[in-house]
Amino acid sequence: MLEILAGVCIGVVLGTISGLIPGVHANTLAGILLGLQALLLTLLGPLALAGAMFAALITHTFVDAVPSTFLGIPDADTSLAVLPAHALCLEGKGEEAVRIAALGSAGAIILAVPLSVVCFLLLPQLQPYFDWWIGILLIAVVGYMVVTSDAPGWALGVFCVSGLLGTFALHYSYLSWHTVGGESAILMPLLSGLFGISILLIAARGKIPTQRFEGITLEDRKVVKCSVIGTAAGIAVGWLPGLSTASANAVLASVIGYEKDRRGYILATNAANTANAFIGLAALFALSRMRNGVMAALAELPPQSMSALMVVGVLAACAAYLITIFLGRYAPLLNGIDSMLLNRGVIAFVVILCIILTGPFGLVILILATATGLVPHIINLPAVYCMGSIMVPVMLYSFGILV
Repeated sequence: MLEILAGVCIGVVLGTISGLIPGVHANTLAGILLGLQALLLTLLGPLALAGAMFAALITHTFVDAVPSTFLGIPDADTSLAVLPAHALCLEGKGEEAVRIAALGSAGAIILAVPLSVVCFLLLPQLQPYFDWWIGILLIAVVGYMVVTSDAPGWALGVFCVSGLLGTFALHYSYLSWHTVGGESAILMPLLSGLFGISILLIAARGKIPTQRFEGITLEDRKVVKCSVIGTAAGIAVGWLPGLSTASANAVLASVIGYEKDRRGYILATNAANTANAFIGLAALFALSRMRNGVMAALAELPPQSMSALMVVGVLAACAAYLITIFLGRYAPLLNGIDSMLLNRGVIAFVVILCIILTGPFGLVILILATATGLVPHIINLPAVYCMGSIMVPVMLYSFGILV
């Protein structure tokens, strides 16, 4: 029990740090801890070290809602959720957006833990069928999104162009510096350009409105519905190979709609993000497949009990929920700040971080992604079609075309 508590405490601290610093993921911290495993295994023990990695991942899924909401910088797992969350911040409802995100992640815990156990016990025998149908499923989802668009031609064009950019970025990711995070670090400039800087460049000028929290304006029925949908999406993409929470975001956009139901979409996407972390652990133990960097790091440690790590995850989630709510209360500090000055500061920070993490190649990707991300706003098209940057490479991978 002492090792579990030590892992929870260390992981919560690390996950809070990674969640608050855009561009730094729990995967990065897991890689650092893995590099120090010879020392840490002696000091902490194998369960505490493994628990710290998993607790950091769970905590990150909660806390990353804070910079996403107030700064508009996307995380690779919740890039689309930035749009409605930041919009609520600009309406003076930033704390509400953070609380909704935390509520979605907390709701996912109730469903994701038992569902992860069910998947662990029942789905390994069906895995060959799942592997084959992933590409077909994504094509169907994309087809539905394009056909239901107000401008199908433009929607397909934006999806294909962003898909080509994403394929190019991932295929040639070895050209980036890889200071931290490995080849997946290229997702930072890719998604920051598509969903971050492109939004900040056209954001309204003036002062940030007074931030007030007047309660969460979501019906209980909507909370339950969006939690269930989001958790189901997170479980699905977390179990299936090659998919990520970013893929779930695109699917959820076609079901809920981040422009029509912003609060419901924020809740669902954060539920999917947290559920994805738990099902990734089940996939590691059931299939020996590593869905993210944290799982890859766990695979390098002495084998641990899945049930013990699940307990760590639940305890970390409880702490992370309270931390996220506490951080959201500082929204009034933004009152009256010049939004143009803040946006320019955020853009400069992203550019500098991009150069540090990925070098000149990442900067090129950031510029191309920003140009691509501006197109939907110019032609009044939802930015969801820019998710082709993630979905096209996944489809190519599922059909055996390596990118």
